[in-house]
This record gives sequence, structure tokens and C-alpha cells, in this order.
Amino acid sequence: MKVTFLGTGTSQGVPIIGCECSVCKSIDSRDKRLRTSALVQVEGKNILIDIGPDFREQMLRCGIFRLDAILITHSHRDHVAGIDDIRPFNYYQKGALNFYARSNAAACIRKDYKYIFDEHIYPGLPEVELMEVDEKETFRVANNEIEVQPIMVMHKDLPIHGYRIKDFTYITDANYISPSELDKVIGTKVLVINALRKEKHFSHYSLDEALEIVEKVKPQKAFLTHISHDMGFCEDVNSQLPSNVQLAHDGLTVEW
Repeated sequence: MKVTFLGTGTSQGVPIIGCECSVCKSIDSRDKRLRTSALVQVEGKNILIDIGPDFREQMLRCGIFRLDAILITHSHRDHVAGIDDIRPFNYYQKGALNFYARSNAAACIRKDYKYIFDEHIYPGLPEVELMEVDEKETFRVANNEIEVQPIMVMHKDLPIHGYRIKDFTYITDANYISPSELDKVIGTKVLVINALRKEKHFSHYSLDEALEIVEKVKPQKAFLTHISHDMGFCEDVNSQLPSNVQLAHDGLTVEW
């Protein structure tokens, strides 16, 4: 299995437009963060988690020309605003792309992208096959070859999905996970979890809160994502983290 971090930043990315802080002005490429997304490559299949506004740039950077499934964590724009740019994939793959989302996220996508789902389709629009999934059951993607376990987490008052594929779990934009949902994560070898900043936040895990989840799950490796400029420099923070934990950065690949 191989995971590529396509983006590891917050909804505004890093650097933030107009910000003059030292992190936003950093020359370290690890401090440049597109909006959060990841590519999971398993058994010859390409599974994308979230499709934000930087999707086009991310696909060009990693040279991916086929997507077998797109998993949506939730419908906030920094996680779905790249939908219109799937059109080249529709062309190359000669058909719709399969999207999987929780019912509340699917409803928002159908509303915000109504022109895609209208009965009379204008030629050349994105082609999306949108499936609703529930955390109570696993589902299969990529010609039924890959099993996915949804995990419900809370993003303040909004229930959203993390996803587990084999021994890999990806959770972003969370600030609470129930014990029963956390049980689904136990046994994960590689865990990705959001950590917005060092200070507490109303809808995202802070660094310490994310580390508490890592301690409960006890993965072999953990990577922190959805990182703001308030976190500080990647190099400095990584030097203070446990040996099995590090800040993810754009372009980082993990293979096992």
C-alpha cells in the first residue's frame, strides 16, 4: 500500500494570502500546504480521499491519470470544490467517476452541483456517480475489489466520515470520535489524523488532542494533517514529536 499526501493544509492553505508571518514566508517546501487530500494506492487501484480546490494542481504534480474511487469526508468547500476538474478523467476513463459520501455530504453535493445531476445534462459536464455510505457497514470500491470502513467523527456539530482501508486509517477535520467508532481504528498500522494547531480549536483537534488519539490507537506510524500556519515550522514541530509521529507535508509518500 502507498499513500501520497496531495495536500496537508487548512481551508485557506499555507501560505495564506496576504499573511506576513514567518511560517507563511518560509522557504522550506514542507511549510507550503495545499488543501487537504490524499491518494491511496492499493492492489493496483487509485483511491482519492477528498477533492478540494487544488485538485487539478495535485493531479498534475503526482502524474495520476486514473481514479478508481473518490471518498468524500464531508461537503465543506475545501474538500469538494475540485469536482468540476474531474472532466479529463471522465474522458480518459470513458465514463462517470464513482464518489462515496455520507448522506448529509451527498445531499450538499447534489445541491451545490445541481447542474451535474439535472435530468437534461449539458454536454461536457463532469460525470459523477454519487453513492451514499453509512458508517454502520463497510462498502467495496474499484470493481468491488477494495473494502472500505467508514468511521463517523464529529466536526463540531457536523457528523463526517473518516475511512479505513486495510491497516490504514484517515481522519480529518475531526474534534471528537466516540469510543465505539475509535474501536474501528484499533489495529491500524498507519494513522492519519488532523491537528490544526497547538492551541485548542472549536472544531478541529489540536496537536495535543491528536496525540491523545495516537496514543489510544498505537499505530506503528502516525501522520498529522490539515495543518495551519499557527502550528509553526514543520522542522521544529517534528523535532518535538514522538518517534512514530510526524507532521505530514505535501508530496510525502508512505509505503508499506
